Amino acid sequence: MATVLTDTGEDLIVDMIKAAGSTVGPTYIGSGTGAGTTCKGSTGLFTESCDARSTGTFSEPTADKLRNVGTVSYGATKTITNAGELVTTSTGNQCGLVVHGDFTGIAVASGDKIEFTIDLTIA
Repeated sequence: MATVLTDTGEDLIVDMIKAAGSTVGPTYIGSGTGAGTTCKGSTGLFTESCDARSTGTFSEPTADKLRNVGTVSYGATKTITNAGELVTTSTGNQCGLVVHGDFTGIAVASGDKIEFTIDLTIA
C-alpha cells in the first residue's frame, strides 16, 4: 500500500501558500554572512545580516512552484553566504525560516543590493 501527495495536492499547497502571502506565508527574504551547510532542520540563517529583510513579490511560474523575488540592500561591506525565505521580520532562531540556501560568498559594499529569487517546488 502506498500513500502519495498527488499533483492536485501539490498545486493546492502552492495556491494556499500564495494566497496566505503577507498574513501567514513566507513573505520576507533575508541573508546571512556565516558559514554552514543548509539542512532540513535549519531554524535560522547563518549569522543573519543586520540589514532589513526584503518583502518579496510572489509569482507562480508553474502550478507546483511558488517564486518569491526580493532585493536586500546592504549598509556595510560584508560577504553574503546564505539567504532564506521567512515568515516574520524578526531575526533569530525562531524567525519562521521556510526555505534556506547556502552558496559561495558574494562580496557587497555599502549601498549594494542583491536580488534573490527563491523557488519553492512542491513535488
